Amino acid sequence: MKLKKTIMSVICGCAMGLTSLAANAEAVITDGSTSMEKLMGVLIESFEGRDIDVTYNPTGSGSGITAVLEGRADIGLSSRALKAAEALQLNGTDVAYDGIVLVVNTANPLVDMTTEQVKDVFTGKVKNWKEIGGTDSPVVLIGREAGSGTRDGFESVTGTKNNCKYRQELTSTGDVITTVSQNENAIGYASLSAVNKNVKVLTFNGVVASKESVLDKSYKLQRPFVFVTSKTKALSKDAQTFVDYAMSDEAKPLIIKAGVVPAAKK
Repeated sequence: MKLKKTIMSVICGCAMGLTSLAANAEAVITDGSTSMEKLMGVLIESFEGRDIDVTYNPTGSGSGITAVLEGRADIGLSSRALKAAEALQLNGTDVAYDGIVLVVNTANPLVDMTTEQVKDVFTGKVKNWKEIGGTDSPVVLIGREAGSGTRDGFESVTGTKNNCKYRQELTSTGDVITTVSQNENAIGYASLSAVNKNVKVLTFNGVVASKESVLDKSYKLQRPFVFVTSKTKALSKDAQTFVDYAMSDEAKPLIIKAGVVPAAKK
């Protein structure tokens, strides 16, 4: 991944594993959500110059949470709230809020889907686009892999949890966007902050996804971006400095620039 190559720092040229890096006070390791790529990019870039190296490994929310539990990362990145069992061992700090958008190919004539239509399409009840006002073509469902925060958020809000009939389950937001852009019959979901002109974004229940509609909660298909840390092991001074920066007023304009809504301080 281009961003990973750009922002991942090679520490001292040494052949060090992730475990040893986590113990290195000079390196703050973040690991997790691919949907948070743009957010982490602007935060890390603006944090440079503080003599603290911060790395980002885009593996998915579930993998990032596991990395913190196993001591392989200082900060996990999750695009969903922690589950009750996870919260017994981990702290979750909301950094921002992001809309999850329905994306279709630019040739698709649809402009909006209701919650009921989304449920019928993704659970396989509706198999042809003509059944909801589209062309006479089969619906091709594109989703994320199990453990994805984006998938968890999408399925939770739409009431489709564990019932979606995906044709493909992909490992990153970018892969979903690319796949949908190349198939006229495809539909998927992605982070609002990650979409581009190569796909068409549908409104959801008549509401356009935007920073404003996410902030005022009128756009219901949304989720938090969460920094995940251990309850049993204190953050290093450098890691805490990065977390404090991400939550500061200084970082708010950058978070907005990344296409998401800053979380309020608690």
